[in-house]
Amino acid sequence: MFKRHRFVGSALLALVLLGTLAAGYWLWSDQPAPQSIAKSTSESTPQSIAQSPLVPSNSQSGLEDYVALSNGNIEKRAAALQLIRRSWSQGQAVMLLEMAILGRRDQADATMYRLLTNATGQQFGNDADQWYHWIWSQPAAPHPQYAQFKAWLYGHVDPRFAEYFSDEKEATIRLDEIRWGGVLRDGIPPLKNPETISVDAATYLDASDVVFGVEFGGQARAYPKRILAWHEMVKDVVGGQSINGVYCTLCGSMIVYETEVAGKHYELGTSGFLYRSNKLMYDHETKSLWSTLAGEPVVGPLVGKGIKLEPRYVVTTTWGKWKQLHPTTDVLSLRTGHRRDYGEGVAYHDYFATDALMFKVPQLDTRLKNKDEVLVVRRGAGQPLAIAAAFLNANRIYHDTIEATHAATGLEFVVLTDESGANRVFETMGHRFVEWLDHETLTSSDGKQWSVAEDGLVSSGGEMGSATRLARLPAHRAFWFGWHSAYPETRLIK
Repeated sequence: MFKRHRFVGSALLALVLLGTLAAGYWLWSDQPAPQSIAKSTSESTPQSIAQSPLVPSNSQSGLEDYVALSNGNIEKRAAALQLIRRSWSQGQAVMLLEMAILGRRDQADATMYRLLTNATGQQFGNDADQWYHWIWSQPAAPHPQYAQFKAWLYGHVDPRFAEYFSDEKEATIRLDEIRWGGVLRDGIPPLKNPETISVDAATYLDASDVVFGVEFGGQARAYPKRILAWHEMVKDVVGGQSINGVYCTLCGSMIVYETEVAGKHYELGTSGFLYRSNKLMYDHETKSLWSTLAGEPVVGPLVGKGIKLEPRYVVTTTWGKWKQLHPTTDVLSLRTGHRRDYGEGVAYHDYFATDALMFKVPQLDTRLKNKDEVLVVRRGAGQPLAIAAAFLNANRIYHDTIEATHAATGLEFVVLTDESGANRVFETMGHRFVEWLDHETLTSSDGKQWSVAEDGLVSSGGEMGSATRLARLPAHRAFWFGWHSAYPETRLIK
């Protein structure tokens, strides 16, 4: 495991926080951009390094050199650069890079990039993406106080960021792959117990609009993509089931999780950080960082505690198809309490329009385009499986198996894709399905008819009149690059 470190604060870094922000991410936030933070902080009297109680005066780690590098004093900068050069280690590369990215576009940033070039021999200039790609290609060798540095650095963007990092906290991911997404904590505001309206009242939706549909306890609800793209998280109760719906716009995944593990409720929020272009959540109680795709803590006090959120099924479909299948469904109202342009395709329009990424990832797999959609099955302990959405559109009944491992039995399942392109996954228990009869009925190889419901497949009954039910399995869509970045060992069907 990788270890983490604690916040070391100073007003000095505010002088350089007037520069690069993540492309357009501040458009989604209800909170002021870092420029206002930098301005208010820089108007105060800067502390000297010795005066700052959060910088250990007896530290031999070199962290104080980075504080000096940020204060704008030419002599102190020059001395700090000399010390960094003399004590150079591979783990300092990402520290210089992160300072250069957050700093002004001035001579100081150019100096940091030159030092990176001279120290590493790599000729990437000021191309941060190339530097990140090279750093991530090297074996992990973090500076002893890298997490402390990260807390100090990003604590000047949002002081609450410092709570994610300390020496006592463990991590299961590389800390140098955790990148700031350009917003403050909960700067992309989640929706909590949002207002819903009936089908007849939902005049703002067109039949072709994309929605994420769930049905629990006999209650159906639709979450329009055009709303969730602005909020990325919805905390709701459907059919008596408390859920967290987490939509990572950058990686194209809408995942629905239960909110309790072993009877304990975890209140989650948007951390402001990303891992391999995937949204990192945090829990309000311990400030641990959680993987959106895995549904488990990856940094902080909860790591290694066996905590993992249970995923539930969700379907990506069209409003027209969803309301046809669920005429009594409700759907989110536009009255969210936030001012946004909730038009279809407005949020992240430029990002969705191309195959380019907003944030670099360590490795891409060219078997599919970056943002080609795949369906991932969330049951079974074997090799992760992703199935191209285009393949499923051409194979509307698709059987597969997640092979058994030493820790778990195998899982046989079928993916059913309706005429709208919506995918649902069900266990098969040895049954084979051969034909769709209509949009709600299919036949199996033994001649039985089965009705397709949100929670399972139900047979018409055998000779004794008893019906068979096959359970729905958790599955969701994702962009290929986002899923593969998190699970490079994935088996791909295309």
